[in-house]
Amino acid sequence: MSPTMEEPLVGGNGSTDKTGGPKESLVVTEVKKQLYLAGPLIAGCLLQNVVQMISVMFVGHLGELALSSASIATSFAGVTGFSLLAGMASSLDTLCGQAFGAKQYYLLGIYKQRAILVLTLVSVVVAVVWAYTGQILLLFGQDPEIAMGAGSYIRWMIPALFVYGPLQCHVRFLQTQNIVLPVMASSGVTALSHVLVCWLLVYKLGLGNKGAALANAISYLANVSILALYIRLSPSCKSTWTGVSKEAFRGIVSFMKLAVPSALMVCLEWWSFELLVLLSGLLPNPKLEASVLSIR
Repeated sequence: MSPTMEEPLVGGNGSTDKTGGPKESLVVTEVKKQLYLAGPLIAGCLLQNVVQMISVMFVGHLGELALSSASIATSFAGVTGFSLLAGMASSLDTLCGQAFGAKQYYLLGIYKQRAILVLTLVSVVVAVVWAYTGQILLLFGQDPEIAMGAGSYIRWMIPALFVYGPLQCHVRFLQTQNIVLPVMASSGVTALSHVLVCWLLVYKLGLGNKGAALANAISYLANVSILALYIRLSPSCKSTWTGVSKEAFRGIVSFMKLAVPSALMVCLEWWSFELLVLLSGLLPNPKLEASVLSIR
C-alpha cells in the first residue's frame, strides 16, 4: 500500500525523526561537535599567549629602551625556549589521543608525568642559555644597551620557563579527553589576573621590567595550579589520573623520538615570526624598530 499524506516518508534527504520533524544532517551534527571543541581550544590558546603580550605592554610604559629590550628578550625566549617546550608537549596529542581511543586510560597520566619530567630537564638546559642571553645577542651584532636589557629581562623569565612546560602538558592531557572548557576558563582567569599581577610588580613594588618578566611565571603557575586541582578533583579525570607512577621514568627514549620531530614542526613555524623581531635589532634605529615590531 502506498503511503498516504498522513504517513511521513522516511529515508533519503526527506528523512524524519519520531516527532515528524526532519532529522538533523550528520554533517551539521559533526560541525556542531567540531565547533564545541574548536571554540574553547582557540580561546584558551589565545588567552595563554596573551600573558606575555600584557607584560610587554606594561613595559612599554617604562620607555623605549625597556620596550625594545623586553621585545627582543620575549622573541629570544620564544625561539629558544617556549616554542621548544610547546612542540615537545604536542607529542602528547598523539600519545594521549591513542591511549584514550584505545581505552587505556591509565596511560594518559603516565604520559603526562613522563612529558613533564623530560620538559623539566630540557628547561634546565634552556635556562643556562637564557642566563647568557646578553652575551649571545652581542655576538650576533645587537645593540649593546638592548642586549644587556634583554639579558636582564629574560633572566627574570627563567622561572616562567619551568612552569610553562607542565602547563602545556596539563593542557594536552585534558584536550585529548575532549575536556576543553576548564582549559579555557583557567586561561581566562589567568589572563585577567595577570593585569593585576603586572600592575603590582611593575608599579606598586617598583620592580619595573623585571616585575613584568616575573609576572609571567606567577600567572603560568596560577594557571597550571588550577588545572592540576581540576585533574585531581574532577570525576572526569578519575580513570586517567591515578597518581604519581614510577612507570613515568621508563620509555623516555621512545618519547623523545616522537617529541623531537613534534618540536621541530612547531619551532619552524614559530621561528618565522619571532626572528623578525630579533632581526629588527640589527636595523639603524634598533630601539625604535624593535619597539614597533613588538606591537604587532
